[in-house]
Amino acid sequence: MKIGQEIRSQLDPSQKNPPLKSVQGNNFHSAIRTEQQQMRETELKRLLEQITAQGDKVARFRSFKDLSKFKGLVKQFVKEAVQYGLDLKQTRNFSMNGQSRKLTTVDTIDEKLVELTDSVFDQEKKSMDILEQIGEIKGLLVNLYT
Repeated sequence: MKIGQEIRSQLDPSQKNPPLKSVQGNNFHSAIRTEQQQMRETELKRLLEQITAQGDKVARFRSFKDLSKFKGLVKQFVKEAVQYGLDLKQTRNFSMNGQSRKLTTVDTIDEKLVELTDSVFDQEKKSMDILEQIGEIKGLLVNLYT
Protein backbone atom coordinates (compact mmCIF):
# COMPACT_ATOMS: atom_id res chain seq x y z
CA MET A 1 0.00 0.00 0.00
CA LYS A 2 1.36 3.37 -1.04
CA ILE A 3 1.02 6.54 0.94
CA GLY A 4 -0.01 9.35 -1.29
CA GLN A 5 1.59 12.77 -1.46
CA GLU A 6 -1.55 14.39 -0.05
CA ILE A 7 -1.38 12.44 3.15
CA ARG A 8 2.32 13.20 3.60
CA SER A 9 1.74 16.93 3.27
CA GLN A 10 -0.88 16.78 5.99
CA LEU A 11 1.56 15.06 8.33
CA ASP A 12 4.51 17.31 7.50
CA PRO A 13 5.91 18.73 10.79
CA SER A 14 7.23 21.87 9.10
CA GLN A 15 3.67 23.12 8.65
CA LYS A 16 2.85 23.52 12.35
CA ASN A 17 0.55 26.25 13.54
CA PRO A 18 2.41 29.31 14.86
CA PRO A 19 2.56 29.40 18.67
CA LEU A 20 -0.07 31.53 20.37
CA LYS A 21 1.12 34.66 22.10
CA SER A 22 0.58 35.02 25.82
CA VAL A 23 -2.20 37.55 25.44
CA GLN A 24 -4.20 35.74 28.06
CA GLY A 25 -1.33 36.09 30.54
CA ASN A 26 -1.20 39.86 30.05
CA ASN A 27 -4.97 40.12 30.45
CA PHE A 28 -4.77 38.13 33.67
CA HIS A 29 -2.07 40.39 35.13
CA SER A 30 -3.93 43.55 34.18
CA ALA A 31 -7.14 42.14 35.67
CA ILE A 32 -5.32 41.35 38.92
CA ARG A 33 -3.77 44.84 39.04
CA THR A 34 -7.15 46.45 38.38
CA GLU A 35 -8.80 44.38 41.11
CA GLN A 36 -6.04 45.22 43.60
CA GLN A 37 -6.37 48.93 42.79
CA GLN A 38 -10.13 48.78 43.32
CA MET A 39 -9.68 46.99 46.65
CA ARG A 40 -7.19 49.62 47.81
CA GLU A 41 -9.51 52.44 46.80
CA THR A 42 -12.41 50.77 48.60
CA GLU A 43 -10.31 50.40 51.75
CA LEU A 44 -9.23 54.05 51.62
CA LYS A 45 -12.83 55.18 51.12
CA ARG A 46 -13.90 53.07 54.10
CA LEU A 47 -11.16 54.64 56.23
CA LEU A 48 -12.22 58.11 55.10
CA GLU A 49 -15.80 57.38 56.16
CA GLN A 50 -14.54 56.21 59.57
CA ILE A 51 -12.48 59.40 59.85
CA THR A 52 -15.58 61.47 59.10
CA ALA A 53 -17.65 59.68 61.74
CA GLN A 54 -14.88 59.90 64.32
CA GLY A 55 -14.33 63.58 63.51
CA ASP A 56 -17.99 64.24 64.29
CA LYS A 57 -17.54 62.49 67.64
CA VAL A 58 -14.48 64.61 68.41
CA ALA A 59 -16.40 67.80 67.66
CA ARG A 60 -19.40 66.70 69.69
CA PHE A 61 -17.81 65.21 72.81
CA ARG A 62 -14.27 66.65 72.90
CA SER A 63 -12.81 63.66 74.71
CA PHE A 64 -9.22 62.53 74.62
CA LYS A 65 -10.31 58.99 73.75
CA ASP A 66 -12.19 60.15 70.64
CA LEU A 67 -9.33 62.43 69.62
CA SER A 68 -6.81 59.61 70.00
CA LYS A 69 -8.92 57.31 67.84
CA PHE A 70 -9.31 60.06 65.22
CA LYS A 71 -5.55 60.60 65.08
CA GLY A 72 -4.99 56.85 64.80
CA LEU A 73 -7.40 56.61 61.86
CA VAL A 74 -5.72 59.54 60.09
CA LYS A 75 -2.28 58.00 60.58
CA GLN A 76 -3.55 54.63 59.33
CA PHE A 77 -5.01 56.33 56.24
CA VAL A 78 -1.74 58.09 55.49
CA LYS A 79 0.27 54.91 56.09
CA GLU A 80 -1.89 52.86 53.73
CA ALA A 81 -1.95 55.60 51.11
CA VAL A 82 1.85 55.80 51.12
CA GLN A 83 2.34 52.03 51.38
CA TYR A 84 0.14 51.30 48.39
CA GLY A 85 2.05 53.68 46.20
CA LEU A 86 -0.14 56.74 46.19
CA ASP A 87 1.97 59.76 45.48
CA LEU A 88 2.87 62.22 48.16
CA LYS A 89 2.13 65.74 47.08
CA GLN A 90 5.24 67.87 47.23
CA THR A 91 5.14 71.57 46.56
CA ARG A 92 7.68 74.35 46.67
CA ASN A 93 6.94 77.67 48.29
CA PHE A 94 9.07 80.76 48.04
CA SER A 95 9.33 83.15 50.95
CA MET A 96 9.78 86.89 50.68
CA ASN A 97 13.54 86.36 51.04
CA GLY A 98 13.58 84.22 47.91
CA GLN A 99 14.24 81.02 49.83
CA SER A 100 12.40 77.98 48.59
CA ARG A 101 10.63 75.61 50.91
CA LYS A 102 9.52 72.12 49.96
CA LEU A 103 6.26 71.04 51.59
CA THR A 104 4.88 67.55 51.73
CA THR A 105 1.20 66.94 52.34
CA VAL A 106 1.91 64.33 55.04
CA ASP A 107 3.82 66.93 57.07
CA THR A 108 0.91 69.34 56.69
CA ILE A 109 -1.52 66.69 57.93
CA ASP A 110 0.64 66.12 61.03
CA GLU A 111 0.71 69.86 61.73
CA LYS A 112 -3.07 70.03 61.42
CA LEU A 113 -3.46 67.10 63.82
CA VAL A 114 -1.36 68.96 66.40
CA GLU A 115 -3.53 72.05 65.93
CA LEU A 116 -6.65 69.92 66.35
CA THR A 117 -5.29 68.43 69.56
CA ASP A 118 -4.65 71.91 70.93
CA SER A 119 -8.14 73.02 69.93
CA VAL A 120 -9.84 70.07 71.60
CA PHE A 121 -8.10 70.80 74.87
CA ASP A 122 -8.75 74.51 74.67
CA GLN A 123 -12.23 74.65 76.18
CA GLU A 124 -12.90 78.14 74.84
CA LYS A 125 -12.83 77.08 71.20
CA LYS A 126 -16.18 76.71 69.56
CA SER A 127 -17.29 73.47 67.97
CA MET A 128 -17.33 75.20 64.60
CA ASP A 129 -13.59 75.86 64.84
CA ILE A 130 -12.97 72.21 65.62
CA LEU A 131 -15.24 71.11 62.76
CA GLU A 132 -13.37 73.47 60.46
CA GLN A 133 -10.03 71.92 61.41
CA ILE A 134 -11.43 68.40 60.99
CA GLY A 135 -12.73 69.39 57.57
CA GLU A 136 -9.34 70.80 56.66
CA ILE A 137 -7.62 67.53 57.64
CA LYS A 138 -10.17 65.55 55.63
CA GLY A 139 -9.53 67.82 52.66
CA LEU A 140 -5.80 67.14 52.89
CA LEU A 141 -6.48 63.40 53.05
CA VAL A 142 -8.70 63.57 49.98
CA ASN A 143 -5.99 65.62 48.26
CA LEU A 144 -3.48 62.88 49.08
CA TYR A 145 -5.92 60.20 47.92
CA THR A 146 -6.67 61.78 44.53
